[in-house]
Amino acid sequence: MTPAKTTQFFTRLRAANPHPKSDLDYTNPYTLLVAVVLSAQTTDAGVNKATRALFAKVDTPQQMLVLGEEALKEHIKTIGLFNTKAKNVIALSRQLVEQHNGQVPRSRDALQQLPGVGRKTANVVLNVAFGEPTLAVDTHVFRVANRTGLAPGKDVDAVEEKLLKVIPAEFLQHAHHWLILHGRYVCKARAPDCAACVVRDLCAFKDKTA
Repeated sequence: MTPAKTTQFFTRLRAANPHPKSDLDYTNPYTLLVAVVLSAQTTDAGVNKATRALFAKVDTPQQMLVLGEEALKEHIKTIGLFNTKAKNVIALSRQLVEQHNGQVPRSRDALQQLPGVGRKTANVVLNVAFGEPTLAVDTHVFRVANRTGLAPGKDVDAVEEKLLKVIPAEFLQHAHHWLILHGRYVCKARAPDCAACVVRDLCAFKDKTA
């Protein structure tokens, strides 16, 4: 995709959704971090349903440690891989208390040292909680970047690197959410809604739906 088309691409996504937000419910950087860790291989709607009562009781790592792993499991047992995720949430909460004074660090390296936190999760937290112009490449972003020709790549790291190079600076803050939401609701995996797509004419996808 040419630079001019890329600018048009994001100009249209911005016009359609000027202030994009995460679909995950959270109250502060810590609950966001927990929600993102829980969202792996699970829908945001499923995470929100499970965390509604949890976050009403717990919104700090200290409170999570008091709650304990078994009680946490009861709250999130409807989420896939809940046993492993509960263990990671307790472990990362302990690490936050012991190494970061109970605060979520504003550093990708520090975030990735936390149990259950990879580059994608770290990028989401940096972007949503701290306003950093990071790009978390999940399945939706990976699909949109490749399907449209915006930033084709064989793996998520290659796509992230290319997106950071081609997206104009004015769009970087919200590009993460525009791409995720576009992939989740319009440029869907099995049945893309090309008729409703605001960037249809800019897209390189050959098998557009009617």
